[in-house]
Amino acid sequence: MRREAIKDLIKWKSRENRKPLVLRGARQVGKTWLMKEFARVAYHGKSVYVNFEDDEVLQDVFTTDFDIKRILSAIELRTGIMVDEGTLIIFDELQAARRGVMALKYFYEKAPQLHVVAAGSLLGISIHEGDSFPVGKVDFLDLYPMSFVEYLEAREQNQIVDLLKRCDTTLLPVVADKLKRYLKDYYFVGGMPEVVSNFIENEDYDEARRLQHNILTAYSADFSKHAPEEELPLINIVWNSIAAQLSKENKKFIYGMLKQGARAAKFEKAIQWLCDAGLLAKVKRVNSGEMPLAGFADFSAFKLFLHDVGLLGAMCNLQAAALVDGNELFNMYKGALTEEYVFTQLRPTNRDIYYWSAGNSSGEIDFIIEHAGRVIPIEVKAEENVKAKSLRLFVERHPGMKGIRFSMMDYREQEWMTNVPLYCCGPFIAQLGK
Repeated sequence: MRREAIKDLIKWKSRENRKPLVLRGARQVGKTWLMKEFARVAYHGKSVYVNFEDDEVLQDVFTTDFDIKRILSAIELRTGIMVDEGTLIIFDELQAARRGVMALKYFYEKAPQLHVVAAGSLLGISIHEGDSFPVGKVDFLDLYPMSFVEYLEAREQNQIVDLLKRCDTTLLPVVADKLKRYLKDYYFVGGMPEVVSNFIENEDYDEARRLQHNILTAYSADFSKHAPEEELPLINIVWNSIAAQLSKENKKFIYGMLKQGARAAKFEKAIQWLCDAGLLAKVKRVNSGEMPLAGFADFSAFKLFLHDVGLLGAMCNLQAAALVDGNELFNMYKGALTEEYVFTQLRPTNRDIYYWSAGNSSGEIDFIIEHAGRVIPIEVKAEENVKAKSLRLFVERHPGMKGIRFSMMDYREQEWMTNVPLYCCGPFIAQLGK
């Protein structure tokens, strides 16, 4: 497999003011594999790996003091690997080490010549609840499930990937049917590396679904293990509502769907916990298409998206036959899956994603982003039979603006809007401004 994030890690290595790097992401998105692959590619395998969940002895290595020489000596004795300036130090599941996050500050201040990468499935939560966080002393990199392009690369479709990355609108129609078939598979399989690897090897939809349900079960176990006891019931209620929330036509999060009479104040912490864990992401409503979008955010209205389209299908119990044959069950969920898919492809290159809706509910823009110095409204359609009334009206209200519609139609340029095939979603946005 190949992950785009390896490029960001290599850039981090060559940075003059390099700080310890915190690799964030949900459980099983491939953080451990990526760090080890980075060691192989950029350090010729010269690395020391510590998993603090597996090694109870080293869980207390930071509690005595933050003397770097002592800490390195303990790691060397425990692993049998000598550490010097050319060694990549990998701290996995750092949240399991007491005062582990705080220790990164002292690696930066006392030993900036060392190369330190840390990761943890619940590190986002540890940062909020830990003793203290080394503000300004660490770098960050977020890792998400494999994108559609990475999925195609794993399938060794290198020529097609090259066309997508170049957004070659003259040759892409030649392979459009093939891409649409791969896209349907991706809707089902998603981007969790274990699921992708197994599916490519075996082409077994049932096994892919079984692995996805295992991942969802592991997430639920994480809730019981790590979540505050008083928040656990609320976290489970929110988590179990996601499929229903995203399956309705208006995907705005409705507290009333959680429990009759439910109020925001009661569930806010539970939602934030799931977002901190990297499992959900908020897409807030904006009431204007002006920059900066953050200045027009409505914090009371938002959508919640899952981090992987395949896991959403598993939550919906959507069977492979429904997806491949396009039967009535798939028709019920195709809008939800398509919008989830587009969100996951936008997220790696767009830190803040919003949506817009009119105050009188007479129109909605599925996503709206700031990219390459301009505001871009985005409409998402699951099929070729499309209408873009809301998008057109929104663009007309903002002189100089141009929208994007992602659909199953081929690439088409219009004065006010560009139609982009869904399979080209991520590469098209990444190319804007280059």
